[in-house]
Amino acid sequence: MGEFTALLMFPAVLGALFLGFPVALCLMGVALYFGIYNFGPPVIFQFVEKVGDIGGNYILAAVPLFVFMGSMLERSGIAERLFEAVHIWTKKLPGGLAIGTIIMCVIFAASTGVIGATETVVGLLAIPVMMKHQYNRGLISGTICAGGSLGTIIPPSVVVVVLGPVADVSVGDLFLGMVFPGLIMAGCYMLYILIRCIIRPQDGSLVAEDDVDLPFISKLRITIMALVPPVALIFAVLGSIMFGWAAPTEAAGMGAFGSVLLTILYRTFSWPILLEALEKTLKVTCMIMLILLAGSIFSGVFIASGGVALTSDLIEASNLGAWGTLALFLGISFLAGFILEWISILLIFIPVFIPIVNAMGFDPVWFCILFLIVIQTSYLTPPMAPAIFYLRGISPPEIKLNEMFLGVLPFIGLQVVTLIIVILFPETVLWLPDQMLGFK
Repeated sequence: MGEFTALLMFPAVLGALFLGFPVALCLMGVALYFGIYNFGPPVIFQFVEKVGDIGGNYILAAVPLFVFMGSMLERSGIAERLFEAVHIWTKKLPGGLAIGTIIMCVIFAASTGVIGATETVVGLLAIPVMMKHQYNRGLISGTICAGGSLGTIIPPSVVVVVLGPVADVSVGDLFLGMVFPGLIMAGCYMLYILIRCIIRPQDGSLVAEDDVDLPFISKLRITIMALVPPVALIFAVLGSIMFGWAAPTEAAGMGAFGSVLLTILYRTFSWPILLEALEKTLKVTCMIMLILLAGSIFSGVFIASGGVALTSDLIEASNLGAWGTLALFLGISFLAGFILEWISILLIFIPVFIPIVNAMGFDPVWFCILFLIVIQTSYLTPPMAPAIFYLRGISPPEIKLNEMFLGVLPFIGLQVVTLIIVILFPETVLWLPDQMLGFK
């Protein structure tokens, strides 16, 4: 009987979310009710053990370090220098300001791992410039939202640090596996912008003739000065993981230290800024860890109640086959993105999906990257669409909400294109982990 009641846990959580309760309370409350119903009051002792499991997870120690790194880099001055360096090379292209914005998002995402930081900082810099050159407002919105959300699929990513332990997959393997899919997605964005602005020049006009065109040597000097610090930070974090010199948590520590050094280098360091970054880190980390604890409790009750076994039996009885089941999982995750935030989707579905994915013979790293790409769409799909609400907070009133929603639609399509490419060519994920020493 317990395994059948386990299936009721999902509609119960969704119902609680629709009523407006916080995610953590929804997961904990439903787990508490069904846990006591199926196993009695002693299940409380199992819940207490989960606190120790989450608190003692070494990999999750990277979460506050990456959040702190992103918080400090917001104030380091790195974004302003990147903005100038990238756009002096791309602004002469059709849609060049938007293309440069995507490049900047890739570099900044690889430096921070925090999506909100990337979109906010890049948006504040890029929107006024694109508005000045009369770019299509939908294109501006789509570029900022899609580019800012690249932090999900460009390493290092806080999402991956959470996903790895939940899926029981190496965070290092995921960091390596997401490199090419992330670059493919960014490449699709830039190609779309270029083609669109060639076909419709009014959507992304060239810079005005009176804009100063710097000599090549000056451009080179500005680019080197702007790129060396973030590239050094990216190498310290990702390079140390790729070459097996450091675990993800150790690499995150180096990144956090490097972000402080950058604020000192750019002369933007101050004690109030450091305290503000620490306060933000504490708030975000507590939120993530509480939701992780709630998700761990929820999945523990679901699995112990026989929910995974029953789900597997139902899927087997439906005769969907391995690929049909994979399509079902990705479709469910995509639809969930319309109403749930990424961490809810991850914690509710991954514990159910992963055992079945392993049983079907699919590589779990490959599946996790597919799942990440689908999660990326949740940043752009209404009504939740956190990327759009980030944009709403920093955009001028001339950009209307309907223009934002219409502007992100082509980029959602490009995310689906990336998903299809990675499904058809698994080596885009698996080749790099297989080549790097110490992984797979």
